[in-house]
Amino acid sequence: MKSRIWRFELKLTHPWRIARGDDTTGFPVVFSELTDDAGRGGIGESAPIGRYGESVDTVEAFLRRVESAKLSFDDIHSSMRYLDSLAPGQHAAKCAVNIALVDGAARAARQPVCDFLKLGFTEKKHVTRFSIGIGTPEVVRQKVRKAARYPVLKLKVGSPGDRANFAALREAAPAKPVSVDANEGWKTKEEALRNIEWLHSDGHVQFVEQPMPSATDPKDWRWLKERSPLPIFGDESYHSAADAGLAAECFHGVNVKLVKSGGISGAFDALRAARKAGLQTMIGCMIESSVLISAAAHLAELADHLDIDGNLLVSNDPFSGATAEQGVVSFAGAAEKFGLRVKAR
Repeated sequence: MKSRIWRFELKLTHPWRIARGDDTTGFPVVFSELTDDAGRGGIGESAPIGRYGESVDTVEAFLRRVESAKLSFDDIHSSMRYLDSLAPGQHAAKCAVNIALVDGAARAARQPVCDFLKLGFTEKKHVTRFSIGIGTPEVVRQKVRKAARYPVLKLKVGSPGDRANFAALREAAPAKPVSVDANEGWKTKEEALRNIEWLHSDGHVQFVEQPMPSATDPKDWRWLKERSPLPIFGDESYHSAADAGLAAECFHGVNVKLVKSGGISGAFDALRAARKAGLQTMIGCMIESSVLISAAAHLAELADHLDIDGNLLVSNDPFSGATAEQGVVSFAGAAEKFGLRVKAR
């Protein structure tokens, strides 16, 4: 097995901000390509999350420690055990390798990843929401108008301007379904409940993601869940299948991201465990290219909601794969038939 690693700076079409950050216009990612002596190959991507102490530097450092000879498209489980033996955590880096392994294995089997995982993919069924970052009311209004073709929106909140920004969204899209993501921005259960009750009065808010910090005492999460008039979803509080039991006590649903879960395999397990625990499921993303977005799309049959719009927010995606015309996720026009169904532009 041979490995190739390279960095790439995704350029955002518009500045992006969430509750715990400043405006950003670019997002660095790391690609990992694996090929073996039989001519089989696969590609993966890491979009590291600073919230978890990960960066392109930590990802690349980890990947350069990997002995590619110990990886195999024929035994992904053992390959991931080997990666875990190198260091705990490092989920974003392991994500890139895992996606490349699954891509290569599915290509070798001459199947798209969704079929390789025995999930399938139903065309014209899966709709992704389109995310609107924190900004001034005028910026929010403009972004919502430009996103008119997307049937469901997601608004980032957790700043002093929440109510003005939400009002601006409603000026541009009076009754469009929307979910709200606080990214841990509300610090107490009382503040969270007040804001959720306000959002509920709108009548078209579907659910609220991560209203409080993940370190919040579970008893406060249970208190909020019992009183919330809207479903609350855990994001920063849900990483893997091992979290499903506690998540079922604290949330109505969870947001699974491949870079949090260590790739396709970890996300697959996290989604199945959540559904078994009675939780609603959503697949989310960071700012990502079509490699990671397409990998996530192959798991769509395990999700009640999708938020896989990271590639729609950038202007220089180096790959093509799953599309989202009018918000409907599709592989119908993909140039490749097997694996992730992605191709370099």
